[in-house]
Amino acid sequence: MKADFVHLHVHSQYSFLTSSVKVDQLAPRCQELGMQAVALTDSHNMFGAIRHYKTCRSLDMQPILGAELNIARAPNGGIDHLTLLAANLEGYQNLVKLVSAGHAYSQSHDTPSILLEKIAENSKGLIGLSGCLRGVAPQKFLEEGQEQGEALLGQLKDIFEPGNLYVELNDHGFVEQPVLNQLLRESATRLGLSTVATNTVHFMNEGDATAQLYLECIRRGRSFDEAQPTHHGSNQMYLKSPEEMQRTFADDPESIKRTLEVAEKCSDLELVLGKPMLPNFPVPEGHDTGSYFQEVSEKGLESRFEEFKKAGFEFDETTYRERLKRELGVITSMEFPGYFLIVWDFILEAKKRGIPVGPGRGSGAGALVAYSLGITDLDPLPYNLLFERFLNPERVSMPDFDIDFCMSRRDKVIDYVSETYGRTSVGQIATFQNLKARSVIKDVARVMNISAQDAQRIASMIPEKGPGQTYTIGEALEIEPKLKDLVQNDPQIAELIAQSQKLEGLTRHAGMHAAGVVISEGPLDDYVPIFKSDESLVTQYD
Repeated sequence: MKADFVHLHVHSQYSFLTSSVKVDQLAPRCQELGMQAVALTDSHNMFGAIRHYKTCRSLDMQPILGAELNIARAPNGGIDHLTLLAANLEGYQNLVKLVSAGHAYSQSHDTPSILLEKIAENSKGLIGLSGCLRGVAPQKFLEEGQEQGEALLGQLKDIFEPGNLYVELNDHGFVEQPVLNQLLRESATRLGLSTVATNTVHFMNEGDATAQLYLECIRRGRSFDEAQPTHHGSNQMYLKSPEEMQRTFADDPESIKRTLEVAEKCSDLELVLGKPMLPNFPVPEGHDTGSYFQEVSEKGLESRFEEFKKAGFEFDETTYRERLKRELGVITSMEFPGYFLIVWDFILEAKKRGIPVGPGRGSGAGALVAYSLGITDLDPLPYNLLFERFLNPERVSMPDFDIDFCMSRRDKVIDYVSETYGRTSVGQIATFQNLKARSVIKDVARVMNISAQDAQRIASMIPEKGPGQTYTIGEALEIEPKLKDLVQNDPQIAELIAQSQKLEGLTRHAGMHAAGVVISEGPLDDYVPIFKSDESLVTQYD
């Protein structure tokens, strides 16, 4: 039976150390509760967007992609929130731009943020929700009264396309919310705006509220005893069922049903995943990409022939030429000449600068084209290496060269690529550090004021699975009798392990992949959300 409600304001593990909702579990849980769609609205980021999209699609559910943006009142003048949802592809692209702008050109020194004016410039295809208690409009109501709050709602209404701003209502048990909700309803009626009920989800089940507080303590570097007196005390920010939401808003059923209206408006978003979007390689006048690729490949093979002759090797030119012709035909038919030219160009530049480059490894060593171009330095023919292992029309996938540069000078190669394609078009790739079994036990132990020595002793009871890998806490409880005994006989350690297990696997922070580099045709944020790490642009998608 389809529910008359969907969640439109959900934070996941990618709202780092503020939510214990795991992206892979979000859509399945919503489906269990009868909901046909669910939004992901992490804190000024889209790190989990594609994973959420794929998970929903695999379950025949509707993914709604969004973000809770940080809105700067003025440069360094405080941060409020505004929730945005992508209604269609244009809205998704605008959301990517806005999220990226907050990281690349933040109005705050330590928090990604943008000004409202930036949203006005990029609002097409976006649906706005006025936000939780920290939202731009609720804060205005609370601090300056209804008249000023209503004026700000009117300003937000003008920013979005007609009918695309909704006044968000929350009820987490805070004393301000019933009064604020009434003021918001009154102002919405006068402005011709619709209200919508959300729950600002930060944990999956009501019983996870304590674990959520532990997570906040890890983020703030505080003990549980220090944090508890100042904590908001609400255990209601969980993924409520439609029935629970209907009871919470029993006096306003239309705001519950209107979540379906918002979901319907977001149903046109279709992303094309897995299709390569290659940047254009600049070719000399009189050539297109394919003809230039053929020319430099054939010239490269002739250079290899000269090397063979100098070295006194015997070889059959016809065999090499026929193999090259066949490979060129496959590469051209699959529309990958540009990829080979890009790789050829920066490897050639590295060698010109005297930067050591590896001879090649992996299936790419089976390509005579790569050997001809100097991408690899291994002749595949004497070793009967197959080109088809590298590139095969029957199994369409991106070609993938494993390239090794001198560690101390690889940054010079990246600089060259940035100069060639534009600094806004070149970035690196996100990686994520998760709370693994041993580290999360030590984190939670610190919050519980358990000594570092005892925490280390308990964490070391998680056995190793292999190099750099350990068993999960759940697995360790099955196979490590000492840990099991401690949990059964010591209530404090039982609490430590229980809370650690709830937080295990969450994401601590994003970092930058050591090797992966992305080049786009035009600015990266035309395609993917970005953030900055040590002044480098980094894609938010891993």
